[in-house]
Amino acid sequence: MQAAMDITTKYCHKEMEAYGSCVASNPSTWQQKCHELKMKVAQCTSSHPVIQKIRQECSKEFVNFERCLRENQDEPTSCSPHVARFVACAETVDITGVGNTPQR
Repeated sequence: MQAAMDITTKYCHKEMEAYGSCVASNPSTWQQKCHELKMKVAQCTSSHPVIQKIRQECSKEFVNFERCLRENQDEPTSCSPHVARFVACAETVDITGVGNTPQR
């Protein structure tokens, strides 16, 4: 997961900052107000091979996390268990050699 975050931060810093600021500024309406910014982050990251591999191998966990966020828009922190399951899955993905990522 750290590798994916490093890549996202490296290649999509501007998009991540804008989305994060929007979410923080709109705690109860972020799902609607920040949707366009979320899509910009998704567009930016979707082409990177490491992130594609994590999404592929952990798609079930990610879909469950997104569903939780949609169903609990007023209390996104209630989705912490879903985040933990996604992170646990992502950390098991072997990204050695994917997208010329240095080995860790």
